[in-house]
Amino acid sequence: MRVGFMGTPGFAVPTLQGLLESRHEVAAVVAQPDRPAGRGQQLVSPPSVQIARAQHVPVLQPRSLRSGPFPEAWVALGLDVAVVVAYGRVLPPAILAAPRFGCINVHASLLPRWRGAAPIQWAIASGDAETGVTTMQMDEGLDTGDILLQRATPIGPEETSADVALRLSEMGTELLLETLDDLPRIVRRPQDGALATWAPPLCREDGRVDWSQGGRTIDARVRGLSPWPGVWSPFRGDVLRIVQVRPVVVDTAGAAPGTVVEARRRLVVAVGDGALELAVVQTGCRRAQEGSAWLLGARVQVGEVIQ
Repeated sequence: MRVGFMGTPGFAVPTLQGLLESRHEVAAVVAQPDRPAGRGQQLVSPPSVQIARAQHVPVLQPRSLRSGPFPEAWVALGLDVAVVVAYGRVLPPAILAAPRFGCINVHASLLPRWRGAAPIQWAIASGDAETGVTTMQMDEGLDTGDILLQRATPIGPEETSADVALRLSEMGTELLLETLDDLPRIVRRPQDGALATWAPPLCREDGRVDWSQGGRTIDARVRGLSPWPGVWSPFRGDVLRIVQVRPVVVDTAGAAPGTVVEARRRLVVAVGDGALELAVVQTGCRRAQEGSAWLLGARVQVGEVIQ
């Protein structure tokens, strides 16, 4: 089939590469415009654009999907289908309708669970036991289209969002190619909106730790919100970033959540249902370090409150 690919970040690259190596023809790659990056703020092309140019595939980076030259150029491609992977924009009806078989989205969750921009992070941060990928026939709603195929995978007890994203990007590639090969025969399944959950874009405040929560809940949030925005707490006028935690069994009787209950060989803080060791932490522009090393330099005392 003649395919148009719409995707921007690194998560989209494995699927694009899979398409380029398949029997399907990639007619064009559509991505967000170049953005300034680094200290010099020089314009840098998205990962998908870099791959496309290396393979001599035409690239489109429209600032608008509704006006300007893009809508006409999109229709002129004469596509059989469009594949959308983390493109980052809502597609207007005219763009959705242009390909013969419409637009197919590869979404990093088991829809209708975790519709939205950050499904991997919220699945882990919420303590889900599994997640997966879904190929979906796109409609005008936000991740509301009919399900084509799905594939599930467990979330490991120590996995971060980066770990899971790597696996899902590979799974999504396989599922997308399977979907394209069987597209005329796949029976669509409408989503049950009553089961939908929302995965909104992340913001810095999402990472502020609530020590009154249970240890497993905080651990899941640390792993899910890594590397950004990360889990953090104010401490001594600075910000303490919690990079890795470990549930421990210690006596926290009378200690309010957030109180340091051990500060010698390890840094242990009381939480809502017991205690957590802050195994790896980070402050300022310093590198992340083991909590035991940090507390010696910071001279943390038992009874101090991290908040």
